[in-house]
Amino acid sequence: MAGRDWVGWPVADADRYRSLKYWTGVTFGDLLRDWAARYDQRTALVDGARRWTYAQLDQAVDRLVTGLHQLGIRRGDRVIVQLPNRAEFVEVWFALQRLGAVPVHAMPGHRRAEITHLAQVSGAVAYVIADRHAGFDFRTLAAQVREARQDADEPLRHVIVIGDPGQSGFVSYADLSTVAPGQPLPPDGPAPSDLALLLLSGGTTGLPKLIPRSHDDYAYNARASAELCGLGSDTVYLAVLPIAFNFTLACPGVLGTLTSGGTVVVTASPDPQTAFSLIEREGVTCTALTPPLVPYWLEGYQESRPDLSSLRFVQVGGARLDDDLARRLEATLGTRLQQVYGMAEGLLNYTRLDDPDELVHTTQGRPLCPDDEVRVVDPADDQPVAPGESGELLTRGPYTLRGYYRATADATSFTPDGFYRTGDLVRQLPSGHLVVTGRIKDQINRGGEKIAATEVEELLLTHPSVRLAALIAAPDDEWGEVPVAVLVCDGSPPTARDVADFLRTRGLAAFKLPHRVECLDALPLTPLGKIDKKRLTAMFAQPQSTPPSTVPPT
Repeated sequence: MAGRDWVGWPVADADRYRSLKYWTGVTFGDLLRDWAARYDQRTALVDGARRWTYAQLDQAVDRLVTGLHQLGIRRGDRVIVQLPNRAEFVEVWFALQRLGAVPVHAMPGHRRAEITHLAQVSGAVAYVIADRHAGFDFRTLAAQVREARQDADEPLRHVIVIGDPGQSGFVSYADLSTVAPGQPLPPDGPAPSDLALLLLSGGTTGLPKLIPRSHDDYAYNARASAELCGLGSDTVYLAVLPIAFNFTLACPGVLGTLTSGGTVVVTASPDPQTAFSLIEREGVTCTALTPPLVPYWLEGYQESRPDLSSLRFVQVGGARLDDDLARRLEATLGTRLQQVYGMAEGLLNYTRLDDPDELVHTTQGRPLCPDDEVRVVDPADDQPVAPGESGELLTRGPYTLRGYYRATADATSFTPDGFYRTGDLVRQLPSGHLVVTGRIKDQINRGGEKIAATEVEELLLTHPSVRLAALIAAPDDEWGEVPVAVLVCDGSPPTARDVADFLRTRGLAAFKLPHRVECLDALPLTPLGKIDKKRLTAMFAQPQSTPPSTVPPT
């Protein structure tokens, strides 16, 4: 299963995963064909006033396949897809799968540095964009990236635009998607073990690495998640987070819903009132959020009191959800919470919908698959920690990568026996549930004493005036590093003394108290919806920083 640019699973492991029926040997292009035959006139996809049945979606994908093939897109070609949440993402994604081409997932918030990097690492031959979104002209960005790649060994040959192509040489999506099907595809279609897509690593620092996922492993990812969550033909999933995000696409998300014969509703706006309107109109049964969105949903609900009676559960993942916020979500929205902890690299953990409330509110779930192998080790020597103690999570399994795309073996990312080093610090309970306690790199070293940012952030979020909180490190002549709290507050923000007094009453050790408190109207977010600590550090790491009062989320 090894390809030229990525490392697959060892033959013995791959054979075992097939024998256990985790891998079923079907490509995504064929899966869509099967769903269209089984679900036919059921509604598959909703985007505003536009609606597609399964049969119509399959036909639209066939037309686009013909157009892309005539353009010159072939099996194995990499294609950057940077689209907001709209139906065309689904059409493009499945058309590339049917051709055997490989979508490279980019987020709407990525700009020149990230897209040029993705084009370089992936060797992408094409780039799919919307003409404009959220006031930004992606055609200008595409022209810059194409120019930067014009002399490369693998140049960016095609830019496909949904809307007005504008720039000379750009291709209209409308022209490609209206080509009549009928020209047979070449016989060398994709194999189930082929590279199906390239996801982005979700770190908050540096440029993303590319994560290879095969048809076999990613189809299992979506199908098993859908089964665990009890999805069926009556499921209506609302895609609020970016659709190219692994969480939104396949956990169980868009693909899990389509696997189950349900309906996917997309919205380009994460605004709570927009989402509430769609939940009422479409009878949405489930959706997914990141923790920074939760307070805004709770506030929005209190303001408008929408009818959310169709909602069966709301997933929250992408980062650690505060325990108190977890309880408030269920109490306020009147629906079940499902915590999801995982990574685009593979391993997924879910709280089960019938888990006791205490586990749902205080843990990040347990592994999806019986063959997910999990170790909790001391980061210093990879030796197992005592039961219940915090350590680094290592994992391998039928949908967890064995190496990044176009990357040599890296001992900092993988153990010699193929376990992925997540960089996450967790505790494992006797039930198998994991509690995320922080990141190895998300620690502040104050004079040799280590402060886990997550611990302090959780306590800050219990302050009645604090809506969001992030703890970062600032350089200090005496201590080396000191903690700085960056807060989003309701009403008058607390002073550093107020915060220190409050945290002392919560039992926090004195050395962990923030040396300084800064306040913003909003915390900046990465394109994946996580708090952007790299940006916060750049703003506030200097001892006497005087930042702007407002930073809009990116």
